[in-house]
Amino acid sequence: MNRISHWIDGKVVEGTSGRSGVVWDPATGTQQAAVDLASVAEVDHAVAVAKAAFPAWRATNLSRRAEVMFHMRELVDANRKEIASLISKEHGKVLGDALGEVARGLENIEFACGIPNLLKGGYSEQASTGIDVYSIKQPLGVVSGITPFNFPGMVPMWMFANALACGNTFILKPSEKDPSTSMLIGELLKQAGLPDGCFNVVNGDKVAVDRLLDHPDVAAISFVGSTPIAKYIYETGTRNGKRVQALGGAKNHMLVLPDADLDMAADAAVSAAYGSAGERCMAISVVLASEAIADSLVAKIKDRIPAIKVGPASESESEMGPLITGEHRDKVAGYIAGAAGEGATLVVDGRQGAPGGGFFLMPSLIDNAKPGMACYDDEIFGPVLTVTRISGYQEGLQLINDNPYGNGTAIFTRDGGAARQFEFDVQVGMVGVNVPVPVPVSYYSFGGWKASLFGDTHMYGPEGVNFYTKTKVVTSRWPDPRTSSVDLGFPQNR
Repeated sequence: MNRISHWIDGKVVEGTSGRSGVVWDPATGTQQAAVDLASVAEVDHAVAVAKAAFPAWRATNLSRRAEVMFHMRELVDANRKEIASLISKEHGKVLGDALGEVARGLENIEFACGIPNLLKGGYSEQASTGIDVYSIKQPLGVVSGITPFNFPGMVPMWMFANALACGNTFILKPSEKDPSTSMLIGELLKQAGLPDGCFNVVNGDKVAVDRLLDHPDVAAISFVGSTPIAKYIYETGTRNGKRVQALGGAKNHMLVLPDADLDMAADAAVSAAYGSAGERCMAISVVLASEAIADSLVAKIKDRIPAIKVGPASESESEMGPLITGEHRDKVAGYIAGAAGEGATLVVDGRQGAPGGGFFLMPSLIDNAKPGMACYDDEIFGPVLTVTRISGYQEGLQLINDNPYGNGTAIFTRDGGAARQFEFDVQVGMVGVNVPVPVPVSYYSFGGWKASLFGDTHMYGPEGVNFYTKTKVVTSRWPDPRTSSVDLGFPQNR
């Protein structure tokens, strides 16, 4: 049985806690590996190593840090297929999805290559007579990332690239469900020239998470996951004096107006709902269809579903893979089973016809979903698309703004005025106009509103640099000593 341990101080370190977790093969339903689950002592060791490595890395010049990021960029690019294959093997997503994940993660490493420019401060000459004032950005110290199972390659790249480039040292606690990608990242960073101890991987469960939240030498925590856990991470981390960004769950709506291109909208809905088996926080899970076009749109979506090829990532024709675990598959199936009893219409039942042997579900389509129904209210995180019929723009907007989540949304229309008004009105952090999955490019920042984000800083991009640095303002004077005198007044600039 393959054993997955920890990556500490530039090498693989076997766990000593005596506890381990199961890493499943989602395509077959069998165990493929055991992952060591860290003890408090093992987390403390990783933090101590990162703390010891920080002074030298923090003092490393910006050009050298950028050089490491450039090397890492080349290594990730050269190893795209190996990384994607590892993601597919443990997560279950098909190779095309995994390659797309690597590509979007790589963008963040490319952004971090510009760190000499990104860390430029401001300078005001002669703020007062003979006095200059300037600001500089400095790293926080040891920082940590706690990442989800659904993007085991991309989300760590959202975090460590900026964190390391800014001069911090980093401890990654990946999902114990698919931890191998993080171990490979550690090896690649070492090859890229990152000094030992600057990047560490501690595999584990709640024990490891709680110790990172409690540890006095961890300055900041980045998290992506479900809303209840994000809330817990934020409240616990901030209570312990840490800087925290915690991205939670989502219930993303796609508003389709009567003038929309319905074939484009149907293609977009199918792609955004069923890609990666719906296991992504930017998936479209609710289509808000104007009554005038609802029947036609539902029919078009239904017609496209049978063409989706569901199967293991090992089969090249597969377009949608299994869910991550049998437990999660059964939970998603429960929403499908309960929809009709709540008054919704089960148009396509994904429990039928799934491949055997793994954690598969086929795509499901539920019509006439309404607030108050579990299939509408809850983040299902599976290949389930619901349709809610609305009278028009105002009702659709109200449903989106009333929803407790505010991660992503989209509008499909040919009316530029309606689209612009939607951008202005909607209370959601990321908005797509005829784009169903509006994940920002790396030089913007990713994050939602309301219960989709705890903290006030979004992930990666410019806000990521701000999160991993603190600003220092220096007031400087180099006077002629002959003019020095005692002055008990408050310094003035006039």
